[in-house]
Amino acid sequence: MKKAIALLLAAVMISSFACVSSAGAADSAEETAVADALNLANNPGQAWTYQADADAWVLSVVPYVAHPVLEEYQSLSVCVPGAYVLGLDTDGDGAADVKAGSADGETKGRLVINEAGTVTSPNGQVYTALTAPVLFETGGAGYSAQRASAASTAYAANGFIYMTAGNRGKQSSFTDESGAAVYTGDAPDMVVDGKAAIRFLRYNIALGNLPGSAEYLVVTGGSGAGAHTIMVAASGDNPVYYDYLYELGAAGLSRNADGSYTATVSDAVWGALGYSPITSLAEADLALAFEYTLDADYSFNTAFQKQLAAYLAGQYMELINSRNLTVDEEKVGFDLNGDGEISGTVALTIACDPEAYPETNGYHGTYLDLYLAEFTESLQSYLDRLAYAEGWTWFNADGTAMTDDEVAAMTDADRAAAFLEGRVATASTRGGTGRMGGMGGMREMGGMDRGERPEGFDGNFPGGGFPGAMGGNGPAGVTDTAGNAVEVGTPTRGTTQSAGSRTDASSYATYDDLLASYEADVAAVLAGDEYGNNPVTLYDPLTWIADEATALPAWVRIMNGANEGDISMFNSLNIELALLEAGVDTEIEWQWNGGHVPGEILGDSLALRVDEMYGKYVEGARRVTKAEAAAQTANGTAEAPNGTDVSGWVTLDENGRASFALADIAASRTAGASKAMPAFDVLDYGQEDYVFGDSANDARHWDEAVLTALRGHRDVLEGLFNAE
Repeated sequence: MKKAIALLLAAVMISSFACVSSAGAADSAEETAVADALNLANNPGQAWTYQADADAWVLSVVPYVAHPVLEEYQSLSVCVPGAYVLGLDTDGDGAADVKAGSADGETKGRLVINEAGTVTSPNGQVYTALTAPVLFETGGAGYSAQRASAASTAYAANGFIYMTAGNRGKQSSFTDESGAAVYTGDAPDMVVDGKAAIRFLRYNIALGNLPGSAEYLVVTGGSGAGAHTIMVAASGDNPVYYDYLYELGAAGLSRNADGSYTATVSDAVWGALGYSPITSLAEADLALAFEYTLDADYSFNTAFQKQLAAYLAGQYMELINSRNLTVDEEKVGFDLNGDGEISGTVALTIACDPEAYPETNGYHGTYLDLYLAEFTESLQSYLDRLAYAEGWTWFNADGTAMTDDEVAAMTDADRAAAFLEGRVATASTRGGTGRMGGMGGMREMGGMDRGERPEGFDGNFPGGGFPGAMGGNGPAGVTDTAGNAVEVGTPTRGTTQSAGSRTDASSYATYDDLLASYEADVAAVLAGDEYGNNPVTLYDPLTWIADEATALPAWVRIMNGANEGDISMFNSLNIELALLEAGVDTEIEWQWNGGHVPGEILGDSLALRVDEMYGKYVEGARRVTKAEAAAQTANGTAEAPNGTDVSGWVTLDENGRASFALADIAASRTAGASKAMPAFDVLDYGQEDYVFGDSANDARHWDEAVLTALRGHRDVLEGLFNAE
């Protein structure tokens, strides 16, 4: 890490709020008040509930900042394994007056920590009340607000301290003294709220109010919450966020006479697990346009969308080439330069030659070699884990279900072949994320076929489907893939354009109207917020990963569904490259059958990953390894397969190694696209745009790259605008 978190764990932090000599007197008094307010020991509403079925104590919802804007959202709850607790001190004498056996409902009092308490996780890792990692699940799916609620007990048996926190989100607002609505959930509010929650937890661990290790804090979340997982991890302790944190009364900041800050509590994290993180938005339009354009047979809804995508794809090539990216083959495990070894450093570039590479609209290069290698490895990893399948139904080539004896006799090669030929009906698998509160509402929706596909490909990967467009009430004739009416182009409904819409931008009668709106909005975004910061930059993890002022995590895992349409896979690839360059242990997986926010499957789990990384990085900890698979011996009960035959474009060599062409994986990625055009900004207001509003507007256009295309290619685009 670029900056040690340890400096923020010193005992001096407890008294530091009142003794920073360079702070003004008024600030010192304010900072002392903040420190007192956030000390759980001083919270008269602090209460705990003992959950006997999980042997865990759950903290009542409490504010994590001294000056919350929306307290019901800017609050948190914590779950503590029972082994780490002697009981509750209800009279202030430091002794445990109420213990697990006598606890009855919610009881006000302070936690009395059992420092000798230990938990051995199901994977064999051993934790104590002082060494247990903290698992923080962020909110913000869909970049929306999340109301604070009681923490789940799902990870108590793993020995983790589990924290869940509410947050402000797009379209959050409060009513000011004049009765006017003031928006408060726009960038960077959601990230700031996550940082403030982390600071509160660390502060109270240091004060002895909570058990757990303040050093080994892991953040996780999915979709918009996955974006904020990566944003929090990528921007740890960066001073650009201090103004926002200080204004809220977050723990561990004192303001100096020159306007700078002294930090005594960290908001950096040790590890991060982001599931389908919708980030970075700053390059999402370009990246998704480029990915669509790699499919030479993709059928765009309108000629305007197709032409704009082509312009954006060209801009993406220029962007990547301007970054002078390189990758260490050993770190990613791929022989990209074809020398037969995995030991070199390869420059990553994109080139375009339409005559030589017509199947990908001309695009090729080492950057795309890496993209293909990551996809190939993700499939290979999936195939290698099929022995962990549980409850699946396997079928013979003639469509009949295998007998139990036939299933028990299947080899790894047999399972791989059956899977790629679609001769399987998938069911539950060993592993899983556990109960993920912030992801609880995320569900996969059916896929759809768009244009010509590789042979045998029907628009869905085996075992999963593309998520449909987010819908809402809208005008007649504009529907999503499920046939639901969708409101297009209105910043007040929170909806995105329909995938089936053939209207380029229904909010604008003419190209001039569109361009004028874009120019005004982008200018306002570039002017900055109250602290002079561009909100799009504030939400770009690539900016902060490269910033020397950032304290980065030790490790990061990012998992996207390989067949999701919510964001390009190039986004996670670029984050991986930036983190690897910064020295962070980073892994990405594009789960072969996964939709949006896929769960850990086939023997893997979030808890296993934390146990493994703890064993890898913590001196004296056990080295945890994944349990051997107990291969399936009884066939499932499904009557017909639900897999998809992709054997026409995926091949296996004699060693069981999978391979396929760039054009084929590009076509599979676009087969179930859920956006009206390949971009989040989509000319109208898409769901993600709400995060770049301001105190008076809940949405604005923001993408300079799209504006560049609209201005620079007006001579072509104007004639195509709403021409169909």
